[in-house]
Amino acid sequence: MKKILSIFGLMIVVLSVATNPAWADFETAENAYLGEDFERAFREWEPLAHQGNPEAQNMLGFMYRWGQGVKQDFSKAQEWYKRAADQGNATAQNNLGLVFRYGLGVPKDYQQAFQWFLRAAEQGNAAGQNHLGLMYFKGEGVAQDYVQSYKWAMLAAEQGMDPAIQALGMLEEVLTPAQIKEAKALARAWRPKGPEAVL
Repeated sequence: MKKILSIFGLMIVVLSVATNPAWADFETAENAYLGEDFERAFREWEPLAHQGNPEAQNMLGFMYRWGQGVKQDFSKAQEWYKRAADQGNATAQNNLGLVFRYGLGVPKDYQQAFQWFLRAAEQGNAAGQNHLGLMYFKGEGVAQDYVQSYKWAMLAAEQGMDPAIQALGMLEEVLTPAQIKEAKALARAWRPKGPEAVL
């Protein structure tokens, strides 16, 4: 399980960090994380996070969430996710949505979860799109809407998200052919907003 979480943790790191001048430090932390030396990874990422690096901030949030290299602390996870999310980091926005959806150290708040998933999804984040589709399907934080659910699941599925691929099959059992056609048209017309402008 730890190995799966380790690999997942690295998958959620945004690739744009390669253009950051602190890339060498980030890469050192990444290599330590891959080697499951979580304490070292945390030590390497922490100063970058304090300097404002959103990818490092997101990873600190992830490590606090799962108790990797540090004691599990949902409050600190939320704090670091929020710092990165406020800088427009879509992965952190999705992670913050999970904090509110599942009530990790905070009361469950589906409306906040929905808003964070939406911000991630609008930037093209597949996990955010998948979670947004789920929120529409269940009517959590938003009015239930199977057409919107299908649209977002389709967008996530096109990026290879297995849960979204499975969701499409379930949705096709409850939607009419006309609704599926509408949802597919919405998905085809959708364009990502691109990175958020940070003030």
